[in-house]
Amino acid sequence: MEYRSLGKTGWNASEIGFGAWAIGGDAWGQTDDKTALAALHKAIDLGVNFIDTADVYGNGHSEQLIAQVRKERREPLFVATKIGRKLNPHIAAGYNNRQNLTNFVEMNLRNLQTEALDLVQLHCPPSEVYDMPDVFGILDDLVQQGKLRSYGVSVEKVEEALKAIRYPNVRTVQIIFNMFRLKPAEQFFTAARERQIGIIVRVPLASGLLTGKFRPDSQFASTDHRNYNRHGEAFDQGETFSGVDYEVGLQAVEALRPLVPAGVTMAQFALRWILMFPEVTTVIAGAKTLQQAEENSKAAQLPPLSEETMQRIRDIYDQNIRSLVQDRW
Repeated sequence: MEYRSLGKTGWNASEIGFGAWAIGGDAWGQTDDKTALAALHKAIDLGVNFIDTADVYGNGHSEQLIAQVRKERREPLFVATKIGRKLNPHIAAGYNNRQNLTNFVEMNLRNLQTEALDLVQLHCPPSEVYDMPDVFGILDDLVQQGKLRSYGVSVEKVEEALKAIRYPNVRTVQIIFNMFRLKPAEQFFTAARERQIGIIVRVPLASGLLTGKFRPDSQFASTDHRNYNRHGEAFDQGETFSGVDYEVGLQAVEALRPLVPAGVTMAQFALRWILMFPEVTTVIAGAKTLQQAEENSKAAQLPPLSEETMQRIRDIYDQNIRSLVQDRW
């Protein structure tokens, strides 16, 4: 495993991180704690030291599993969590509220069984929040109080990321970036590098589309967001298949498939593509099983992709995907 500097946090994060949404037990179909814990342990065995979670993943269950693993390991682990999606209604005014943010942080502290949170991220708040300096002032105060060490944002749109990094103490931006979402590299990465912002890449496999394992007749459980959120019925459409129409995504995958080297899975190929961008700090690939955690980690060991392959991927994006997503996120 290789490691990259996580902005100004002072932390060197593993290139492949562990995305812990799926092990919360909601939104990704059925899972069980024994399997989830085995996946976490395997990832750490392979050098993963960055874990991303949120208070709403299983209503805190994901955080609680991570706390259990943290007690059982000696290795230093950096845990990033998120706050804000518990607001009901989920509106900007709810973030501009000291009591709300403090309550969320204290709940995270209890779930993770720690005295200070490594990194707290605003969890895809409404766009108006990025024009509310007081929100970031409250986070500054929580750092001063010792409840958290640093903070960042998780965003839906590139425009939100650009607004967020205007605030001097924003240390990280978590953003969707994959072979179906090239806009961050085109319009955000340079600004992030100039400000020494750590970039955490989420949805790297486009909700599994970029594993190459799905077919037109693939079925998803009723509790899986790939079943119930394809058109943004429950939350932002961009969270599901990166906002790409399922059939269009399958066609693009078939165009990409010949580019995958022998002996490499398409998922590993997709993760290695992301790591070709030096501005990226870590890729939080989701895993529900030991095998998935192992496969994800191996992507960091692959040799660099050729410029010819990188150009071909851009061509496929331009031909199949760009017009569908570029202006939306």
